[in-house]
Amino acid sequence: MLRAIIIDDEKHCQDRLFSLLGAHGAIQVESMVSSFDEGVVAIKKHNPQVVFLDVQLHDRTGFELLQELPHVNFEVIFTTGYDTYALEAFKFSALDYLLKPIAEDDLHVALEKLREKISLQEISKKMEVLFYNLDNQKASNFRKIAVPTVDGLSMIAITDIVRCQSDVNYTHLFLKADRKLTVAKTLKYFEALLEKHHFYRTHQSHLVNLSCVDKYVKGKGGYALMNDGSHIEVAVRRKEDFLKKLMG
Repeated sequence: MLRAIIIDDEKHCQDRLFSLLGAHGAIQVESMVSSFDEGVVAIKKHNPQVVFLDVQLHDRTGFELLQELPHVNFEVIFTTGYDTYALEAFKFSALDYLLKPIAEDDLHVALEKLREKISLQEISKKMEVLFYNLDNQKASNFRKIAVPTVDGLSMIAITDIVRCQSDVNYTHLFLKADRKLTVAKTLKYFEALLEKHHFYRTHQSHLVNLSCVDKYVKGKGGYALMNDGSHIEVAVRRKEDFLKKLMG
Protein backbone atom coordinates (compact mmCIF):
# COMPACT_ATOMS: atom_id res chain seq x y z
CA MET A 1 0.00 0.00 0.00
CA LEU A 2 1.26 3.45 -0.92
CA ARG A 3 0.81 6.19 1.66
CA ALA A 4 -1.02 9.25 0.35
CA ILE A 5 -2.23 12.66 1.51
CA ILE A 6 -5.01 14.69 -0.07
CA ILE A 7 -4.67 18.48 0.18
CA ASP A 8 -7.73 20.26 -1.21
CA ASP A 9 -9.74 23.21 0.08
CA GLU A 10 -13.04 21.77 -1.18
CA LYS A 11 -14.54 19.04 1.00
CA HIS A 12 -16.60 17.47 -1.78
CA CYS A 13 -13.45 17.16 -3.92
CA GLN A 14 -11.61 15.49 -1.03
CA ASP A 15 -14.46 13.02 -0.59
CA ARG A 16 -14.69 12.16 -4.29
CA LEU A 17 -10.95 11.53 -4.61
CA PHE A 18 -10.94 9.49 -1.39
CA SER A 19 -13.76 7.34 -2.77
CA LEU A 20 -12.04 6.81 -6.13
CA LEU A 21 -8.75 5.87 -4.44
CA GLY A 22 -10.55 3.44 -2.15
CA ALA A 23 -11.87 1.58 -5.19
CA HIS A 24 -8.31 0.96 -6.40
CA GLY A 25 -7.18 -0.59 -3.12
CA ALA A 26 -3.45 0.13 -3.50
CA ILE A 27 -3.50 3.57 -1.87
CA GLN A 28 -3.77 4.24 1.87
CA VAL A 29 -4.95 7.81 2.49
CA GLU A 30 -3.25 8.89 5.71
CA SER A 31 -4.77 12.36 5.93
CA MET A 32 -7.10 14.81 4.17
CA VAL A 33 -6.56 18.50 4.89
CA SER A 34 -7.91 21.72 3.41
CA SER A 35 -5.38 24.48 4.05
CA PHE A 36 -1.81 25.45 3.22
CA ASP A 37 -0.56 25.20 6.81
CA GLU A 38 -2.38 21.91 7.48
CA GLY A 39 -0.82 20.51 4.32
CA VAL A 40 2.72 21.34 5.44
CA VAL A 41 2.08 19.75 8.85
CA ALA A 42 0.48 16.62 7.35
CA ILE A 43 3.39 16.03 4.97
CA LYS A 44 5.96 16.34 7.74
CA LYS A 45 3.92 14.08 10.04
CA HIS A 46 2.97 11.26 7.66
CA ASN A 47 5.95 11.15 5.27
CA PRO A 48 3.72 10.25 2.28
CA GLN A 49 4.83 8.59 -0.92
CA VAL A 50 2.38 10.61 -2.99
CA VAL A 51 0.50 13.86 -2.40
CA PHE A 52 -2.65 14.80 -4.29
CA LEU A 53 -2.26 18.57 -4.20
CA ASP A 54 -4.84 21.18 -5.13
CA VAL A 55 -3.27 24.01 -7.11
CA GLN A 56 -5.32 26.73 -5.42
CA LEU A 57 -5.55 26.64 -1.61
CA HIS A 58 -7.61 29.68 -0.62
CA ASP A 59 -5.17 32.61 -1.06
CA ARG A 60 -2.09 30.38 -1.45
CA THR A 61 -1.04 27.81 -4.05
CA GLY A 62 0.16 24.24 -4.03
CA PHE A 63 3.33 25.41 -5.74
CA GLU A 64 4.09 27.70 -2.82
CA LEU A 65 3.46 24.80 -0.45
CA LEU A 66 6.13 22.71 -2.18
CA GLN A 67 8.56 25.61 -2.02
CA GLU A 68 7.89 25.84 1.72
CA LEU A 69 9.23 22.32 2.31
CA PRO A 70 12.95 21.66 2.87
CA HIS A 71 12.74 18.48 0.76
CA VAL A 72 10.17 17.13 -1.69
CA ASN A 73 10.82 13.39 -1.31
CA PHE A 74 7.43 12.23 -2.54
CA GLU A 75 5.51 12.12 -5.80
CA VAL A 76 3.05 14.92 -6.58
CA ILE A 77 -0.21 14.73 -8.50
CA PHE A 78 -1.75 18.17 -8.90
CA THR A 79 -5.52 18.60 -8.97
CA THR A 80 -7.37 21.71 -10.13
CA GLY A 81 -10.37 23.05 -11.96
CA TYR A 82 -8.20 25.30 -14.15
CA ASP A 83 -6.22 23.65 -16.95
CA THR A 84 -4.18 26.84 -17.48
CA TYR A 85 -2.12 25.69 -14.49
CA ALA A 86 -0.98 22.52 -16.28
CA LEU A 87 2.26 23.87 -17.73
CA GLU A 88 3.45 25.31 -14.43
CA ALA A 89 2.52 22.08 -12.65
CA PHE A 90 4.79 20.04 -14.87
CA LYS A 91 7.62 22.51 -14.31
CA PHE A 92 7.46 21.32 -10.71
CA SER A 93 7.97 17.73 -11.93
CA ALA A 94 4.44 16.65 -11.16
CA LEU A 95 3.82 12.99 -11.80
CA ASP A 96 0.49 13.82 -13.34
CA TYR A 97 -2.20 16.46 -13.53
CA LEU A 98 -5.89 15.82 -12.86
CA LEU A 99 -8.62 18.20 -13.90
CA LYS A 100 -11.66 18.47 -11.64
CA PRO A 101 -14.10 16.87 -11.48
CA ILE A 102 -11.65 13.97 -11.51
CA ALA A 103 -12.60 11.21 -13.92
CA GLU A 104 -12.05 7.62 -12.83
CA ASP A 105 -10.18 6.77 -16.05
CA ASP A 106 -7.82 9.74 -15.64
CA LEU A 107 -7.05 8.71 -12.06
CA HIS A 108 -6.39 5.13 -13.18
CA VAL A 109 -3.82 6.35 -15.73
CA ALA A 110 -2.16 8.56 -13.10
CA LEU A 111 -1.91 5.66 -10.62
CA GLU A 112 -0.41 3.37 -13.25
CA LYS A 113 2.26 5.99 -13.94
CA LEU A 114 2.85 6.26 -10.20
CA ARG A 115 3.35 2.50 -9.78
CA GLU A 116 5.70 2.38 -12.75
CA LYS A 117 7.79 5.28 -11.48
CA ILE A 118 8.09 3.84 -7.96
CA SER A 119 9.06 0.46 -9.43
CA LEU A 120 11.83 2.12 -11.45
CA GLN A 121 13.01 3.95 -8.33
CA GLU A 122 13.30 0.63 -6.49
CA ILE A 123 15.33 -0.85 -9.35
CA SER A 124 17.57 2.22 -9.23
CA LYS A 125 18.14 1.74 -5.49
CA LYS A 126 19.01 -1.93 -6.01
CA MET A 127 21.55 -0.98 -8.65
CA GLU A 128 22.97 1.66 -6.33
CA VAL A 129 23.59 -1.00 -3.67
CA LEU A 130 25.09 -3.37 -6.23
CA PHE A 131 27.57 -0.79 -7.52
CA TYR A 132 28.39 0.34 -3.97
CA ASN A 133 29.30 -3.22 -3.01
CA LEU A 134 31.27 -3.84 -6.19
CA ASP A 135 33.23 -0.63 -5.67
CA ASN A 136 34.00 -1.24 -2.02
CA GLN A 137 34.50 -4.97 -1.58
CA LYS A 138 34.54 -8.31 -3.34
CA ALA A 139 31.08 -9.58 -4.25
CA SER A 140 31.50 -12.43 -1.76
CA ASN A 141 31.94 -9.96 1.10
CA PHE A 142 29.46 -7.19 0.40
CA ARG A 143 28.59 -4.57 3.00
CA LYS A 144 24.97 -3.65 2.38
CA ILE A 145 21.75 -5.38 1.46
CA ALA A 146 18.62 -3.91 -0.11
CA VAL A 147 15.68 -4.76 2.14
CA PRO A 148 12.15 -4.44 0.71
CA THR A 149 9.77 -2.63 3.07
CA VAL A 150 6.27 -1.18 2.80
CA ASP A 151 7.87 2.13 1.85
CA GLY A 152 10.09 0.75 -0.90
CA LEU A 153 13.66 -0.27 -0.13
CA SER A 154 15.94 0.30 2.84
CA MET A 155 19.70 0.03 2.49
CA ILE A 156 21.00 -1.83 5.54
CA ALA A 157 24.63 -2.33 6.52
CA ILE A 158 25.11 -6.01 7.36
CA THR A 159 27.09 -5.09 10.46
CA ASP A 160 24.04 -3.18 11.75
CA ILE A 161 21.91 -6.33 11.86
CA VAL A 162 21.95 -7.87 15.35
CA ARG A 163 19.43 -10.63 14.71
CA CYS A 164 16.47 -11.71 12.60
CA GLN A 165 13.28 -13.24 13.97
CA SER A 166 10.68 -15.20 12.02
CA ASP A 167 6.99 -14.29 12.09
CA VAL A 168 5.27 -16.69 9.66
CA ASN A 169 5.96 -15.17 6.21
CA TYR A 170 7.53 -12.03 7.67
CA THR A 171 10.89 -11.39 9.31
CA HIS A 172 11.67 -8.81 11.97
CA LEU A 173 15.16 -7.34 11.63
CA PHE A 174 16.56 -6.06 14.91
CA LEU A 175 19.25 -3.48 14.22
CA LYS A 176 21.75 -1.55 16.27
CA ALA A 177 20.56 1.60 18.06
CA ASP A 178 17.25 -0.12 18.92
CA ARG A 179 15.96 0.05 15.35
CA LYS A 180 13.62 -2.53 13.90
CA LEU A 181 12.34 -3.35 10.41
CA THR A 182 9.61 -5.79 9.42
CA VAL A 183 10.06 -7.33 5.99
CA ALA A 184 7.73 -9.45 3.87
CA LYS A 185 10.39 -12.14 3.42
CA THR A 186 10.86 -15.45 5.23
CA LEU A 187 13.70 -16.13 7.64
CA LYS A 188 14.97 -18.73 5.16
CA TYR A 189 15.49 -15.91 2.65
CA PHE A 190 17.71 -14.00 5.08
CA GLU A 191 19.53 -17.15 6.14
CA ALA A 192 20.57 -17.79 2.53
CA LEU A 193 21.56 -14.15 2.13
CA LEU A 194 23.58 -13.79 5.34
CA GLU A 195 24.97 -17.20 6.30
CA LYS A 196 28.31 -16.45 4.61
CA HIS A 197 28.63 -13.27 6.65
CA HIS A 198 28.98 -14.69 10.15
CA PHE A 199 25.26 -15.24 10.75
CA TYR A 200 23.89 -18.46 12.20
CA ARG A 201 20.39 -19.89 12.53
CA THR A 202 20.20 -20.97 16.16
CA HIS A 203 16.55 -21.98 16.02
CA GLN A 204 13.74 -22.25 13.49
CA SER A 205 12.67 -18.75 14.54
CA HIS A 206 16.04 -17.04 14.99
CA LEU A 207 19.05 -16.00 12.91
CA VAL A 208 21.82 -14.20 14.80
CA ASN A 209 24.87 -12.16 13.94
CA LEU A 210 27.64 -14.11 15.70
CA SER A 211 29.61 -10.88 16.08
CA CYS A 212 26.79 -9.56 18.28
CA VAL A 213 26.73 -12.51 20.71
CA ASP A 214 27.97 -11.35 24.11
CA LYS A 215 27.61 -14.65 25.93
CA TYR A 216 26.40 -18.23 25.59
CA VAL A 217 24.46 -19.55 28.59
CA LYS A 218 24.45 -23.33 29.09
CA GLY A 219 21.28 -25.37 29.16
CA LYS A 220 19.59 -28.19 27.28
CA GLY A 221 20.13 -26.14 24.18
CA GLY A 222 21.10 -23.01 26.01
CA TYR A 223 20.66 -19.49 24.75
CA ALA A 224 22.71 -16.67 23.29
CA LEU A 225 22.78 -13.34 25.08
CA MET A 226 22.93 -10.70 22.35
CA ASN A 227 24.43 -7.24 22.70
CA ASP A 228 20.95 -5.73 22.38
CA GLY A 229 19.99 -7.52 25.62
CA SER A 230 17.86 -10.22 23.99
CA HIS A 231 18.04 -13.91 24.94
CA ILE A 232 17.92 -16.10 21.83
CA GLU A 233 17.15 -19.79 22.17
CA VAL A 234 19.54 -22.34 20.71
CA ALA A 235 17.91 -25.55 19.47
CA VAL A 236 19.37 -28.73 21.00
CA ARG A 237 20.28 -30.19 17.62
CA ARG A 238 22.08 -26.97 16.65
CA LYS A 239 23.97 -26.45 19.90
CA GLU A 240 27.22 -28.20 18.99
CA ASP A 241 27.49 -26.60 15.56
CA PHE A 242 26.57 -23.19 16.99
CA LEU A 243 29.38 -23.36 19.56
CA LYS A 244 31.87 -24.34 16.87
CA LYS A 245 30.82 -21.38 14.74
CA LEU A 246 30.91 -19.07 17.74
CA MET A 247 34.45 -20.07 18.68
CA GLY A 248 35.68 -20.41 15.11
